[in-house]
Order: sequence, then C-alpha cells, then structure tokens
Amino acid sequence: MIALIPVRDGVLPAGAAETISECHGFALIAGSGTDDVVLEGIAATALLVELGSFAPAGWTAALTPILRQLAEQDVDTDIVVLPHSPDGRDLAPRLALALDRPLMSGATEVSAHRVRVARRGGLELHEQRPIGPFVATLQPGARGPVTHDGQTAVARIDLVATSTATHDAHVVEVLPPDVQTMDLSEARRIVGGGAGLDTAERFAQLDRFAAAIGGVMGATRVITDRSWVHHNRQIGTTGVVVDPVLYLAFGISGAVQHTSGLGHPDHIISVNTEPHCPMMAMSDLAIVADANQTLEELLALLEEADDRAREDADA
Repeated sequence: MIALIPVRDGVLPAGAAETISECHGFALIAGSGTDDVVLEGIAATALLVELGSFAPAGWTAALTPILRQLAEQDVDTDIVVLPHSPDGRDLAPRLALALDRPLMSGATEVSAHRVRVARRGGLELHEQRPIGPFVATLQPGARGPVTHDGQTAVARIDLVATSTATHDAHVVEVLPPDVQTMDLSEARRIVGGGAGLDTAERFAQLDRFAAAIGGVMGATRVITDRSWVHHNRQIGTTGVVVDPVLYLAFGISGAVQHTSGLGHPDHIISVNTEPHCPMMAMSDLAIVADANQTLEELLALLEEADDRAREDADA
C-alpha cells in the first residue's frame, strides 16, 4: 500500500496523516512545495515529486508512469490510497481511470482484503472484498493517525513524464474557508448539539455561536432524525467523521456512534446536566449546567461585546 498525498505550497491536506498511517507509514508526496512538507512523526518513508501548481489532469499524467515505474522496481503500489480531501477526491478517479483500476471512494478502512466504505451520507457502511489492485480515498477522522517514532527516510523522484493533457482544471482564485459552509470533516472548531437542546431554534442559536468563535455547527443523529438539522451536519460513524482541534458539546450524552466519529480532538468542552454521561467523562472541561441556558448566556455575552465594540468605534 502507498499513500498518495496531494499538496499545495507544502501544506498537507485534511486526512493526510491518517492516510499515511493506513499505509503503514509509506507515502508519495506530490504537488507543489514538497520540500517544505513536515513529515516527522507521520511517515516512515516518503517519496517526493514536485509537480508545480495544481492541475489534476497534468498531475495524473505525471503520476501514472511514476507509479508504474515503482511497481517495476518491486515497490508495492497495488493499493493507492489518497485522503478524501477536495484535491484527493479530484485526483483519485483520474488516477483510477489512468491505471485501469476500480475506485473505492469514501473509505473508513482500507486493507488488501477488505475495504469499508460509507454510503448514503454515512447512513450505511458497506464492506467490499477487492480482487487485485485498486485506488481508494480515506475519510478524514475515520481512523486516527498513528505517530511514527524515528526519522523519516526521504527520497526525491524526478519526473519520468510530463503532462500531455490539453484540457485541465485551472485555479482561478483560492478563497479563505467560510466556516458556515465548510465541510464538517475539515473544520478545526466544531460546536455540537444533542437532545439536551429543547427546540429546533436552539440550533439556529448554536449556529450563530459557532460562527462567532470561528467554528461550525454539528449535531447528533437524534437531532437530524427530527429534521431540526440537515443530515450533512450529523457527527458520528453514521454521519460525518470529524477530527477537530476543539469540540464543544451542548446537551450531548455521548452515544458510542457519536463519540466514535469524533476523531481525536485536542480539547473537548461539554455542557450537560448529567455529570457522569460518556461525553462529560471524556471532556477536558465538563460544565454541569443546562445547555439551553448556557447557550443563551453565551450569546448574550457576545451581543454585549459587539455593542461595546460598536460604541468604541463610534466614539
């Protein structure tokens, strides 16, 4: 297995560390600024290939002969795994077509004999038994990265072919992420709400609070089943698997389907009236309080801060 990680300007995409871990620390880092990629603690062996600015058709034309050449050198590239990031999702089907291999997209687990893929927005988990080489994408947050101890062995690969593609995607402009619309799986700060919030209107409040702290609103399955929040905001193994830096849980008890999809947040803060529920037990800061009243108080404090800022600006 080999992890193929597309990078832009030396920045690893979401899910890169997990994808490398799934491939036992063996990675092909391809894109722009590959010399600047930080791989310590992530990869055991890394091959670097500089491809210039993002051009998925051109990158595919360059990477296909490289993967074939590695196979001729007895490097096992039968299973190529990319992160299920935007560039990974773009590049994977092109590579699968060029290599004449099946594509298994949105996997939560990848091995030579079994691939589990999420379908129907995460409502279903399908198990597939691959026969022969294939290409897959791995969902960020699905597995969790394994830290590699020791130095990373790094080698550079010179291009063996240049792109002959006449039609390709061109980057017109790169916009900063909008926290209100970004994919949950890529969010660094998430504010989640569960059954402890008493009305659908609470989730509109939760959305405003999340935006105020540069985060994204999420919910548990019981909330999406009530149609209070769209299913694409459901966090968990039957929804979206996430891996934020900060997770705030309002009124979430912590069912295993939810907590298993949280990844490994650096910080977890929970607000719940039940001090011994699983979500509170796994939190760095557990606040025993009513989540509805706490949310109202936080929004009131934010409004006061906004009023003072406007008064200072007018003064």
